Amino acid sequence: MEELNRFVESEAESIERNQQEYDDVNDPESNDLHLPLLKRNRTLSSTPLAIVGTKVSHIESLDYEINENDLFKQDWRSRSKVQVLQYILMKWLLAFLVGLLTGGIATLINLAVENITGYKFLAVVKYIDQERYMMGFLVMAGANFFLTLVASLLVVLFAPTAAGPGIPEIKAYLNGIDTPDMFGASTLIVKIIGSIGAVAAGLDLGKEGPLVHIGSCIASLLGQGGPDNYRIKWRWLRYFNNDRDRRDLITCGSSSGVCAAFRAPVGGVLFSLEEVATWWRSALLWRTFFSTAVVVVVLRAAIEYCKSGYCGLFGHGGLIMFDVSGVSVTYHAVDLIPVAVIGVLGGLLGSLYNYALHKVLKVYNVINKKGKMHKLLLALSVSIFTSVCLYGLPFLAKCRPCDPSLLDSLCPSTGREGNFKQFNCPKGHYNDLATLLLTTNDDAVRNIFSINTASEFHILSLAIFFALYCILGLITFGIAVPSGLFLPIILMGSAYGRMLGVAMAPYTKIDQGLYAVLGAASLMAGSMRMTVSLCVIFLELTNNLLLLPITMLVLLIAKTVGDCFNPSIYEIILELKGLPFLEAHPETWMRNITVGELADVKPAVVTLNGVERVGRIVEVLKNTTHNGFPVVDSGTIITPPLGSSPNSANELHGLILRAHLILALKKKWFLPEPRRTEEWEVRKEFTSIDLAERGTTIQEVTVTKAEMEMYVDLHPLTNTTPYTVVESMSVAKALVLFRQVGLRHMLILPKYQAAGVFPVVGILTRQDLIAHNILDVFPHLTNPKGKKGL
Repeated sequence: MEELNRFVESEAESIERNQQEYDDVNDPESNDLHLPLLKRNRTLSSTPLAIVGTKVSHIESLDYEINENDLFKQDWRSRSKVQVLQYILMKWLLAFLVGLLTGGIATLINLAVENITGYKFLAVVKYIDQERYMMGFLVMAGANFFLTLVASLLVVLFAPTAAGPGIPEIKAYLNGIDTPDMFGASTLIVKIIGSIGAVAAGLDLGKEGPLVHIGSCIASLLGQGGPDNYRIKWRWLRYFNNDRDRRDLITCGSSSGVCAAFRAPVGGVLFSLEEVATWWRSALLWRTFFSTAVVVVVLRAAIEYCKSGYCGLFGHGGLIMFDVSGVSVTYHAVDLIPVAVIGVLGGLLGSLYNYALHKVLKVYNVINKKGKMHKLLLALSVSIFTSVCLYGLPFLAKCRPCDPSLLDSLCPSTGREGNFKQFNCPKGHYNDLATLLLTTNDDAVRNIFSINTASEFHILSLAIFFALYCILGLITFGIAVPSGLFLPIILMGSAYGRMLGVAMAPYTKIDQGLYAVLGAASLMAGSMRMTVSLCVIFLELTNNLLLLPITMLVLLIAKTVGDCFNPSIYEIILELKGLPFLEAHPETWMRNITVGELADVKPAVVTLNGVERVGRIVEVLKNTTHNGFPVVDSGTIITPPLGSSPNSANELHGLILRAHLILALKKKWFLPEPRRTEEWEVRKEFTSIDLAERGTTIQEVTVTKAEMEMYVDLHPLTNTTPYTVVESMSVAKALVLFRQVGLRHMLILPKYQAAGVFPVVGILTRQDLIAHNILDVFPHLTNPKGKKGL
């Protein structure tokens, strides 16, 4: 027994040494700027690492597969009709709560942002009216600096995972990747406060991405009964103590977030369907639509309440809504030429933006690895640069006379809002560049989308605005604050769309504001590669159904052109972070290799007997990091055809999870002699709630020397119906099955089932099906598509 313990300890020390060497090799700080942040591994058995919250973390897959062991079957059979009804009602109740809370928090964020920025600009305008321009700059820059400092400090010190939009990580989670600490209570709180500070600070970012993340955090916390340390032990919530139902809730949360950001319920549902969700079904469609409907009702009620003047400065601008329904959309065949040009420009500029942002993010990651102070300094430097540009560049624009047909109260305007800001101009004149820069990002979009204002903006001012926001969009995304990509891309796209509208004014009847809308749509499609959801979102945003045909044309052209150069921005971020995301379409060369060949280059599969010795289980758990083990019964008698003698063979009983093995050791469910247990013995010791618990490690379990010689019956805990494939199946076909079903493990069986043949050839996990991992092991394979985008 002592020899066994010494062997276990020596093997554990060897694993630790190998893991330390692995961590040293994969240190992100040692990467060259022209290489991926996480170096790729030369073996299919490596431990996956990813950058989550600016830290390198071990990544595990989620258990979306139903674990059909004896306990699950018994629990499912014993459920009454009342319990099934409770389960269904709880799904709808949680969907309602997700929409209600997301809508309420979105209202709170909008209210806070509008009031903070409103009072900030009122203070700045007061000094501008007195021609004390330097004092106005100091007030604006100081307020922006303080707000950025608050947002960045919260992210750096309390919740690093709250930085950025959070959409790539949500997309990875719904793909089956367990991204650590992405949906915790601290992340939610920091995301809310940080979004308010970052947006109010005038940084070139939006609250749309953070709202998607906020909705997903709310859904996750509701599904698990609260934060990890303070969970509600409500018996109804036991139905949702699994990854499958939590996945559905987070899908509802992401849809609600998009709806709260754009007040677009149908667009929110389609965004989840098209962009973030890997797995979908009709019942989930109904619940996500229900959640977004609740969000719209909450937002509508908030807007009506704030119109009465009880919300401070909120209500004058409020939620994003760029109404262009006041203009008739008439166009002819010749107008399709500039519309197509906008689509091509959107695809080219979108792919160029993705390429440049990818390079900037790699530089930022190197800076962020140097410590917390460097993250703060980077965020504050971007804030100061942004303030200087927003306040200083309007001095370069020439004052333009007001249109005599406009009322004096409209032109020039001296408040925080308006299309014709006076700034440094004399009475009767306005500064068109100040109209776009000295305001919130939402109001900037409203101004540039404005209709029936053909002569409001000079093309040079639009060019300066476009160039500035291209630079700000590149340097702002990636700093340690919550940030969204939607609004910066809308600002850039609307600028070049309006410029094209100014140039085409003598030749077309399409309003310049509609050109700005098409430009924004084209750049979003060229960068994010979405079509259907973007089309509906823009229709709900602009409240003009007549834009549908040309919007569809622009989106299709922009996406097609962008796909010719690189992947979408979210896919680039996923690869930068090292998240093992499974694409919907396998590479063509994957049909030239079989899963059996993949199994040959992996270490031999570790199996357990149906009735296994405790010492063997402890040894396996301590010396491996696998999360699933095939359970094989040896010596099973096979009934032969009539006239033949019976023989014995190895039988694959199923697959048992690491967490369930640790649970059996923790509960000390040991037998003094090897035997099969009865059903009543299992029900007495285990419940379905016990099997859903995760997080315990083998190091937390103590086993005595005497217990090492005892036995555990693994049959009741084993999933008897794991997904299996034959070793001759192509990797492409296996990848489609693995992704669509949402698997964590896939067993490979031999092609020939004969006596004496071991029933399991190998086991495939997510890492084994990642394209670049396979190419590293099989360098003779070629990829016709090349390394997409990177």
